[in-house]
Amino acid sequence: MKTANQHTILKAEQLSIGYKTKKKETVISDNINFELENGQLIGLVGANGIGKSTLLRTLISVQPKLSGNILLNNQALESISASKLATQLSIVLTEAITSKNLSVFELIALGRQPYTNWIGNLSNEDIRIVNNALAQVNIPDLKDKKCYELSDGQLQKVMIARALAQDTDIIILDEPTTHLDMYHKAYILKLLQKLTKDTKKTILFSSHEIDLAIQLCDKMIVMQKDSVVFDEPCNLISNGVFESLFPGDLIKFDNTSGCFRVKK
Repeated sequence: MKTANQHTILKAEQLSIGYKTKKKETVISDNINFELENGQLIGLVGANGIGKSTLLRTLISVQPKLSGNILLNNQALESISASKLATQLSIVLTEAITSKNLSVFELIALGRQPYTNWIGNLSNEDIRIVNNALAQVNIPDLKDKKCYELSDGQLQKVMIARALAQDTDIIILDEPTTHLDMYHKAYILKLLQKLTKDTKKTILFSSHEIDLAIQLCDKMIVMQKDSVVFDEPCNLISNGVFESLFPGDLIKFDNTSGCFRVKK
């Protein structure tokens, strides 16, 4: 049950995703239903090639849906203009950035583009918001560094700060822990969890770090071959959702610990 201060940010109803050409329609996944509330951390997980990236591309309006509905703040996604969408939804992708010669401050300031004038001048309020984003991800000391000087972990925090500076209701991240070691994977996901509590923003991320997602997420979207399940991690475990996520010849899900283990 929703509390008084909770409301739905992103909703999928009977959503079908995939690819369409003049001759053929290829369905990757269908009957997708979920409601993402404000202040929640949501993990999107599933086996390689199951359709996680296709779902994310559809949710950020890069790829058209096949059927069903996607509602952002109770408005049909396809009816929202690109400029308006940039004030409601921000994205952190895995592709290498092309602007590594920028300073950290300059890169984060790009998040203010939906709000600046046509010249792109930053107001005092824009500068305050950028500095606040730096503080929220604990990198004020990196402010003047060039992005090419940063480690992968530092750069990921900068990209999260840029999304925060964009000041949208929802942030969507595609594999935010790629290329990071175990400690920094946990650090980034723990940071995302903290940001949802501090900012009340909704954060949706795709990941292969299922064990970490189970520990940290409020809700999870689990993509399986024949279905997509949306629920709290404890309910997903109780219902045996993770036990059938991968072939059982090498790994097994341990319901007691909530982790995958290699079979002996």
